[in-house]
Amino acid sequence: MTWSEMQSLLEQACWDTFYMVGWSTLIAVAGGLPLGILLVLTDRGGLLQNVVANKVIGQVVNIARSMPFIILMVALMTFTRWVTGTTIGREAAIVPLAIGAIPFFARLVEMSVREVDGGLVEAVQSMGGSTWKIVRSVLVPEALPSLISGATTTVVALIGYSAMAGTVGAGGLGDIAIRYGYQRFETGLMWTTVAILAVVISLLQFGGDLAARSLHRRTGKGGPVLLFRPLSGIFPGTVATDAVKKS
Repeated sequence: MTWSEMQSLLEQACWDTFYMVGWSTLIAVAGGLPLGILLVLTDRGGLLQNVVANKVIGQVVNIARSMPFIILMVALMTFTRWVTGTTIGREAAIVPLAIGAIPFFARLVEMSVREVDGGLVEAVQSMGGSTWKIVRSVLVPEALPSLISGATTTVVALIGYSAMAGTVGAGGLGDIAIRYGYQRFETGLMWTTVAILAVVISLLQFGGDLAARSLHRRTGKGGPVLLFRPLSGIFPGTVATDAVKKS
């Protein structure tokens, strides 16, 4: 196979992979973020404590996370056909990719939110802040660096899942590696695909780590004044606000 033929195949495969991973990531974040926060809020001592609901949600997340992706794709074929009208192609692959990533990201969100200083939450509660205000203005902003790291990990995992999806006709780099690299013995094309995946994952990981470190420095976890900075936008005129202004 000539380089020009390989180039056209790889360009389309890269676009298909980015398309699948991009949409799956958006859906996973939209579904996993509230689910992970809900796991924290409904836990013992949480703002919306409900042990039964927490156990049910936790078990559903655990079962979904433990299922191998290749089995999940097969199990969801009927649902995928109902949503997209087909079980083959990049649009069809988005359904199992997103459903598989939602519980994965939800657990990462749960761990990130649990790291938020409980004293800050109690301070907002003592000032009359509602649960929604605490989530929107304290929990999410304080956990944002860790949430970005979790999102980066999810994207990297989705790239691996998308390669597996290529084995069942979803397209993308995985499909090229199997169909041409393995079945047609195009070793050069297969190793080029591996190199592209390695470079893409490295760049994504570097960008995610850089963004997380930048936000961590900006939010500042190391001083009492910065600890209360989120409260200045919630309760103007409070002691916390005055402390921020003095800084």
